[in-house]
Amino acid sequence: MAFARVNDVVLHHQVFGPSGGPSLVFINSLGSDLRIWQEVAPAFTERFRVILYDKRGHGLSDAPSAPYTIDEHNDDLLALLDHHGVERASLVGLSVGGMIAQRMTVRAPERVQSITLCCTAAKIGTPELWADRIGAVEAGGIDPIADAVLQRWFTPLFHETRADELAGWRNMLVRTPAHGYAGTCAAIRDADLRPDAGRIAVPTLCVAGDQDGSTPADVVKATADLIPGARFALIAGAGHIPCVEKPAELSGLITQHLKEAGLV
Repeated sequence: MAFARVNDVVLHHQVFGPSGGPSLVFINSLGSDLRIWQEVAPAFTERFRVILYDKRGHGLSDAPSAPYTIDEHNDDLLALLDHHGVERASLVGLSVGGMIAQRMTVRAPERVQSITLCCTAAKIGTPELWADRIGAVEAGGIDPIADAVLQRWFTPLFHETRADELAGWRNMLVRTPAHGYAGTCAAIRDADLRPDAGRIAVPTLCVAGDQDGSTPADVVKATADLIPGARFALIAGAGHIPCVEKPAELSGLITQHLKEAGLV
């Protein structure tokens, strides 16, 4: 565990692996924290300097007043990399984490070596959807919407066979600060990265879960089609959080992608 103040926000993060190795950063989804990568990150710590972090409003990081923007999340990540002396990194972003990765690749292309965009898109949802979500959370907190969110996060099989894990991930979700969650909902609502997708010029892998209820496979594929040279991969039996539900499959895809990018 480590903490660093960047952009006047304290970010909780963890760093593993050799200090001189190439850097690999994992960026979380809405309503989650760095623990979602616990079954994926160890596959890379021998070769890579792996950085996990809780974005603002999530986990043990500060939760400043809402709303947030994708650029603010992006600035936090850039400042965290500066804090650790990382000049270039490969990024793995899940959902809003994938939006942060896309934006960083356009804003600071010299800092990015490759990206893996997992269960994400250049545009997620509609303004009406996010306005409703923000209103619900501001009115009643996260608990009333949690079960509906978990239906999109995980497959029916996960719900049926892994009830104790499901309860634990629900705890993580509902313990996210409500204004941190709503603030990041606003960031997603206001972000349309489609006009700049064609400017992404690093090796890109787009991964979808075949049962994702938040960013269905066709939405992820549509974003892959916007990015020059991007490759698309589908994980069978996965919802919106394949790093929890299918970690070995996701780790394998990331490893293959990094090899093809010449980073392994």
